[in-house]
Amino acid sequence: MTTHSLFDNRVSKDLGVSIPILQAPMGWIARSQLASAVSRSGACGIIETSSGELDVVKEEMRTMKDLGLPFGVNIAQAFVRDPSIAEFVIDQGVKFVTTSAGSPTKYTGVLKGAGLTVYHVVPTLQAALKAVEAGVDGLVVEGGEGGGFKSPTPVSTMVLLPLIRDHVDVPIIAAGGISDGRTMAAAFALGAEGVQMGTQMLSCLESPVHINWKESIVNARETDTVFLNQKHSPALRALRTDRSERLADMEENIFGQFGDPQKLYFGGDMNAAIALSGQVAGRIDAIRPIAEIIGETVEEFSKTIDRLSNG
Repeated sequence: MTTHSLFDNRVSKDLGVSIPILQAPMGWIARSQLASAVSRSGACGIIETSSGELDVVKEEMRTMKDLGLPFGVNIAQAFVRDPSIAEFVIDQGVKFVTTSAGSPTKYTGVLKGAGLTVYHVVPTLQAALKAVEAGVDGLVVEGGEGGGFKSPTPVSTMVLLPLIRDHVDVPIIAAGGISDGRTMAAAFALGAEGVQMGTQMLSCLESPVHINWKESIVNARETDTVFLNQKHSPALRALRTDRSERLADMEENIFGQFGDPQKLYFGGDMNAAIALSGQVAGRIDAIRPIAEIIGETVEEFSKTIDRLSNG
């Protein structure tokens, strides 16, 4: 079976790629260095806005456009201060956008009016129903085991994904706990037509983050993440470090104590900031090229589907 026939579905068409794998929009990380490697491998790279560094982000979009590769953009509403971001994204010729950390009504109309495809990130059934009512084209259904900014009331992908699929008929990209072909096949069985990978791509060879962070993921056990800021929003899932352990028991909002991302992300000081990561870090055992990761994911997905189909 060819890759095209294996993944001939609504998500691959919306992404404009042959493999419906979306790279997570990680702040400071999801830029052209990583996104271009993902897109060259047949999946979909995405450019972030959650860093708030919009001048830099705009250049990253231009770089991707100049490379002629398919890519998407995430508009993280809670972190974007420039109200013209939607217009800029439209002007860059972007075809696919995910919106997150805010209301699906804020940008969906203007983006869809310009012909873009819009998926909204949702952590609950209520949020999914609201997004569909707002007219989004699809959903990124994000389980609580994933890394990064989360709902303070997390629901696992195994529960959330089939629940939302039972109530909506729009295409779904599953996120949270997905790192290979078996977990991708499981997501498809639960109702997804595509998947998003974050921690796996954070730790890949082409990721721009410091080797210390990548090696911390490779060496992590499945229990080596902590869930922070549970009584506030956003909550965060991060690697277990001295810094995150210290913040774990605090009842006040710790978001202002996130730290210095530059020193962590690119300087390698694992206690300079909160090292966001999903529980799937416990399944990642090597720093590998993204083409290898995606190629093996597709191969394992196909073998898993065949095994289940043939008993």
